[in-house]
Amino acid sequence: MINLDSAIVNLIIQIIVNIIILAPVLWIAGRLFAGKDKAKFTDALWIVILGTVIGGFFQYLFSGIIASIIVLFIWLALVKHFFDTGWIRALIIAIVAIVIWIVIAVIIGIIVGVAIITTGALV
Repeated sequence: MINLDSAIVNLIIQIIVNIIILAPVLWIAGRLFAGKDKAKFTDALWIVILGTVIGGFFQYLFSGIIASIIVLFIWLALVKHFFDTGWIRALIIAIVAIVIWIVIAVIIGIIVGVAIITTGALV
């Protein structure tokens, strides 16, 4: 049995974190491949919010590879709808967003690693 209170709190935290981290990256990728007229920041926010909520629901209902395929399709459909693109361009936007996110994560990791090493925080 699922604890509804903790599930709602987890969902809210997941939405907030995704808005902070994923929405700007998705917006940048959308502007690169859909254009600044079609890729608004509010659209990226809606994609993240709806993708997180609907994806979480389907991950609860299904498991494994089936859930992953359904969630991937949902995210691509949201990008396609909100950025007004085709399926291929939505896939390209998603892939570029992942690459941008990885680059940012590596840069942050390097900065934190250098800060830890130079301050001697691990000693």
